[in-house]
Amino acid sequence: MSGLAPAEAERLLAIARGSLAHGLQLGRALEIDLAAEPLALRVPGASFVTLRTPDAALRGCVGSLEPVCALAEDVAENAFRAAFEDPRFEPVRAGEADRLEVSVSILGAPERLEASSAEALALQLRPGRDGLILCQGAQRATFVPEVWASLPEARAFVRALERKAGIASWSDPVEAFRYAITVLGARAD
Repeated sequence: MSGLAPAEAERLLAIARGSLAHGLQLGRALEIDLAAEPLALRVPGASFVTLRTPDAALRGCVGSLEPVCALAEDVAENAFRAAFEDPRFEPVRAGEADRLEVSVSILGAPERLEASSAEALALQLRPGRDGLILCQGAQRATFVPEVWASLPEARAFVRALERKAGIASWSDPVEAFRYAITVLGARAD
């Protein structure tokens, strides 16, 4: 999804900001008129929307790992959820909304990685470039590529994601997928 034109990228950021404002006013995500959107925003897409305070502290981050609706709709929904439903934070208040930095990360198609252990998986990763999804049964979690900034060593990156996903061992099969992202706006998390 890295082939967005600058106007399409700006439109996605406007949708994210608009959904935040709409959520403050009406308590729900912005509804998108897909017929009025560029074709690239009408195709199915997966995104994460990240909100940061002026001092760069994380204020909300919610996303989709798989395309289930049009990219414009996905961004609108994830922006609303990042602002008002991220369980790590209180809902965004009107007085702070205008000061938040908003970024949108568009996920590329996931690529399955075959590995029988965390060590074997770590050897296949491209630090700084790969997002990673780990799945074991109903447990599933991801780190976007920006997490490499705080966990630059591949083994530590995998171990931290195992903890986030609740994976205690690889005795039950673990599925791993890497993906690339395109970040629009400020940095993502």
